[in-house]
Amino acid sequence: MHPAPTSPAALRATTPTERVREAYRREAAVGRPEVWLALRPEADALADAADVEARLAAGADLPLAGLMLAVKDNVDVAGLPTTAGHPDYAHTPERSATAVRRLVDAGAVVMGKTALDQFATGLSGARSLRGAVRSAVDPERVAGGSSSGSGAAVGLGIVDLAIATDTAGSGRVPAAFNGIVGIKATYGLVPKDGVIPACPSYDCVTVLAPTLALAAQAIRLMSGPSPLDPASRDWPADVRLGAPPAPRVAIPRDEDLATLGPQARELFAAAAARLEARGAVLGEIDLTPFLRAARLLYEGGLVAERHASFGEFLAEHPEQAEPSVAAITSAAAHVTGSAVVRDQELLRTLRAEAMGALAGFDALLTPTAPSHPTVAAVQAEPIAVNARLGVYTNFVNLLDLAAVAVPAGASASEGLFGVSVVTRAFEDQVALDLAGWLTGEEPPLYPATGVPTVVFGAHLSGEARNHELHLLGARFVREVVTAPDYRMHVTADGNRPIVVPTVPGAGSSFPGEEWLLSVAALGRLVTRVAAPLSIGHVTLDDGSSVVGFAGAVTGLEADISAAGGWRSHRRAATATAKAAAPVP
Repeated sequence: MHPAPTSPAALRATTPTERVREAYRREAAVGRPEVWLALRPEADALADAADVEARLAAGADLPLAGLMLAVKDNVDVAGLPTTAGHPDYAHTPERSATAVRRLVDAGAVVMGKTALDQFATGLSGARSLRGAVRSAVDPERVAGGSSSGSGAAVGLGIVDLAIATDTAGSGRVPAAFNGIVGIKATYGLVPKDGVIPACPSYDCVTVLAPTLALAAQAIRLMSGPSPLDPASRDWPADVRLGAPPAPRVAIPRDEDLATLGPQARELFAAAAARLEARGAVLGEIDLTPFLRAARLLYEGGLVAERHASFGEFLAEHPEQAEPSVAAITSAAAHVTGSAVVRDQELLRTLRAEAMGALAGFDALLTPTAPSHPTVAAVQAEPIAVNARLGVYTNFVNLLDLAAVAVPAGASASEGLFGVSVVTRAFEDQVALDLAGWLTGEEPPLYPATGVPTVVFGAHLSGEARNHELHLLGARFVREVVTAPDYRMHVTADGNRPIVVPTVPGAGSSFPGEEWLLSVAALGRLVTRVAAPLSIGHVTLDDGSSVVGFAGAVTGLEADISAAGGWRSHRRAATATAKAAAPVP
């Protein structure tokens, strides 16, 4: 076992220069040369650290200041060779991939390029010409691929973050096999310019980190449309910004978990039980359409994308081709256009069936991988073992889903085990929130959108209409207090407060809650607000002005300002009613 990775808070307590020196000391100490394909000279990284310190001194906001970053070697870093695991493919780009540049702009320091299953084809981490990359926790077992070096570098505590890619699970299986967190965002949220394609219709750039909070922070910084990637996407207007308090979580039927060993089954059941203990409502679904879709990636016509991406190159440079990758790509050359079209149509059908199975659920909990194989087992059956590893990951990108992979325990006989929280496209925050229930963390907000909105009455937490905010995908932000410039009245039916502005300084302050709503959710909320209430702007005691419930009075609404807020008024009204009730 290796020491637990340093927490993000502790990392920020050291200077960037100290972080660089510690990373290189750690790299030398662990003795895992198979992790790297190109390690930058320490002097170069120290020069970058000095630049970060200068930017900090100049007042720059650098949320990742001094954090060490590893980059999978199918992703461009300016000035470092990109090989995709094949020496003859090497070229040195002048520009970093957008995902890399955004993390560097935030203060991260690149340490080097990590090993991968050649051309990102594989899930074992054993398809590197430098030999199998071993798990950071159990060196007798594989690190998982294809982002093997990135997973091991984070798991070993050498770096704080690593960029990975994920087509079939390459950014999630290494998370499970190294005891770390992997976030595979909705396709297109993280631009993939500067990334060597494997299956361009499904490739994603992902992140690996020791904690959910740090991984979520990094994926947020990496996200956002780029003109360099025509497939990049932005958040929709109706994005869900949080999980409801009692989410419905789907779990596979017992027969869909047949690939798991007995201890893995126990660990999966324990993870599901943790969600249930936090308030989730579990329900079984039939994974058949998901699993059928998963098989299309390698066993169907969709594998033709692998040949289109690098098949001709491997045919021209066979001498350094990894045998399993060469076999897969060679077979893909014989897939006909008709087969591709048929399987694309089948995938659309399976996607509809899968979404139907998920109807009424907020997320799906699955194992990340069914088993954690030894290096020897992979070497004995390289293709068969690899195929088994993708049972629960291959379908995610094909079905346009998002996923967060987190550790879920280990056993002496079956190795490390992880689970993934899977959600529909653009419901990444729901996956993060539920993953936080499993890790005990409170993940930050991922979508860079939303309108802060203040409520004062029935929409407060625990009140009668609070569920409406959750149905709208809103996210609780904080408790707030208005400036002392308001009066509070109550509607004639006694069910809704009306916050009314008055002469500055001549009113009172009232408590409320700030929630974050998507633009579309706020629009729907506005259509439901009935007079005399309205949506306007409310000034808070910190001087900020936010959207909130306000209104005007006609003179018939009772002034309840003396109560000091809606909850206080309701408690007083309840006490008065009880006191006035006749004694039986």
